[in-house]
Parts: sequence; structure tokens; C-alpha cells
Amino acid sequence: MSDIVATAIGAGQFGTLVAAVKAAGLVETLQGPGPFTVFAPTDEAFSKLAAGTVESLLLPENKSKLVAILTYHVVAGKVMAADVMGLTEAATVQGQKVRIDTKNGVMVDNANVIKTDIVCDNGVIHVIDAVILPK
Repeated sequence: MSDIVATAIGAGQFGTLVAAVKAAGLVETLQGPGPFTVFAPTDEAFSKLAAGTVESLLLPENKSKLVAILTYHVVAGKVMAADVMGLTEAATVQGQKVRIDTKNGVMVDNANVIKTDIVCDNGVIHVIDAVILPK
């Protein structure tokens, strides 16, 4: 196994997320002991954002906004799919809570969880089909 960052790089569908994590200076954090639960948007999820949004967020002057968005996708602890089923919300590392809806599949805020339980040395990744944004 490998850490969350190496796993995301190896998966091949998280290029934008990995670039954002690097730009935000969060690589070392997400390679740390954790454990972390990451709701990871695919490259396709990032492509749904308004044109120019990703490029804008990757600029050095927008680093704090990028960090806030990325840490909103991370929950402390290792929360497996079976654990999520009993939750209606989860506190993110960013500080706000994401809504969890398990009525029709699993949704985190406005994103569908499309793959669960990608286990890493320091946590778990759940793949989502949209970028979720803090309020």
C-alpha cells in the first residue's frame, strides 16, 4: 500500500486534485500519519467547474482559498463506507461540516460518491463526481 497522495497519483484520474494539493502545499500533510478520509474529486469533476476556475485557484495569490476548498474534502480519521451509512454530516479538516445523504446511494453535499474504500496506509479515499465547496 501507499499513502493518500501516492495512491491518488497512481490512480490516474486525480491529476487536477494532485496538482491542487501540490499548489496548496498539502502534500506533506496528506502523506503524514493521519488517518484521513479524503472525498476525492476526479479530473472530470474538476472539469465541471466554471471555465478558468481551476487555473485561478492554482495561482499563488489564491492559495488560502485553495487550501480551504481542499481541506473541505478531508475528514480526520479513517471513515469507511460502512461507517458513512450511519452519518448525516461529518466535520471536515477545514472546519465546516459536509452533509451526508444515504437515501439514494451516498452523497456528500452535492457530489455523488462513485467509488468507496480505496484503502491507503494513512487513511481512505472515496471518489466523488463533483467538487464540493465550503460555504
